[in-house]
Amino acid sequence: MLDIKIIRENPEKIKELCEKRNKKIDIDKLLDLDKQKSKLLQEIEKIRAQKNKANREIMSAKEKSEKEKIISEMKEIDKTGDEMEKQLKETEKEFKNLIYKIPNILIDGVPEGKDESKNVVVRKNGEPTKFSFKPKDHVELGEKLGIIDIKRAAEISGARFNYLKGQAALLEFAIIQFTIEALTSPKIIKKIANSVEKGYNDKPFIPVVPPVMIRPGIFERMGRLSEEDKDERYYLAKDDLYLIGSAEHTLGPLHMDQILEEKDLPIRYLGFSTAFRREAGSYGKDTKGILRVHQFDKLEMESFATKENSLKEQEFFVAIQEYLVQSLKIPYQVVMICTGDMGAPDARQMDIECWIPSQNKYRETHTADLMTDFQARRLNTKVKRKSGVLEFVHMNDATAFAIGRILIAILENYQQKNGSVLIPKVLRKYLGNKTKIQ
Repeated sequence: MLDIKIIRENPEKIKELCEKRNKKIDIDKLLDLDKQKSKLLQEIEKIRAQKNKANREIMSAKEKSEKEKIISEMKEIDKTGDEMEKQLKETEKEFKNLIYKIPNILIDGVPEGKDESKNVVVRKNGEPTKFSFKPKDHVELGEKLGIIDIKRAAEISGARFNYLKGQAALLEFAIIQFTIEALTSPKIIKKIANSVEKGYNDKPFIPVVPPVMIRPGIFERMGRLSEEDKDERYYLAKDDLYLIGSAEHTLGPLHMDQILEEKDLPIRYLGFSTAFRREAGSYGKDTKGILRVHQFDKLEMESFATKENSLKEQEFFVAIQEYLVQSLKIPYQVVMICTGDMGAPDARQMDIECWIPSQNKYRETHTADLMTDFQARRLNTKVKRKSGVLEFVHMNDATAFAIGRILIAILENYQQKNGSVLIPKVLRKYLGNKTKIQ
């Protein structure tokens, strides 16, 4: 959520922002509601002052008739006050609905564009994998190796589900172990932090297994549940709970309504959870395989930092993502997402796209979202600076690994002519030093 002061002082810039981000929001109506809200609050304060005065007069009144007269006047004041309180509640609800729709202010340098065609490749690492044979896709590889079963999952759960079996399941746990070991290692984190800026904070991550269900109100405060998002979420009506689409959805509110100390920042979490997505907006896209499914496991990073370090923290997160993918020796590119393709809470979004041989192109496997204080303002998460000043913290989240997508990249880039798949060297120690899946 944006600070209303920014909107009051820069209405035209906010209108321009909404247009760049493909959002149709009546800013004039929002400002009118803001004025109505202020006026009602002033009137309610006046009524409260009148009531306080009347209470004092009742206490000091000597005659019964005088007391009755004041009480009668108070009833009228109460009636007016109740009506104004009702108006205020309705106005605040309408105001909140509108201000919650306004996207975050962009960081300088974010490319402009209506859709993904205007996203900008920042850098590439490695050359697309070449083969002396026609490469298979991950579905054919997985089925022949007996490690992915989509047909049986479709019979049992429906489309866009899958079983990971045997070596695929073990490979998932190897990826999890490798990631946790890396992100909790002071030595590795220090090396990555120094690559961003010499001496940058090298605090390791705290591993977390978070809840996979969230209350609607908290989901909304995270900026991840709007009318546009609801079709993508699984809702449990009997319990009034949503299934999360990523671990950051329940990691972000961990410090909701809290005041953190500056000396404790940054606070960094590495969450592992199952993620659930309806994929309602992807009809006909990526229907084959395990790229776009309803349920998958994911390792997600979340951090809380000071405002002056929030952009650097995102660069640090991207550097971690690059370290992880480079460790697997998978070709990739880093992409800066344009204004029309970003999530509403993001001030800047960076993606990593890994090379997928069967599709002969790079596909998104990682996202890094910088939210500045947009989420923290809704969540009321603040930091007490050394000076004593209270500010909203700045928040970042980013994918460490989405298991299904990185399994695709491993299977397809490491496949051999005989149908076997080499295991990336960095993962072998977690798999009894096996070198291949066959």
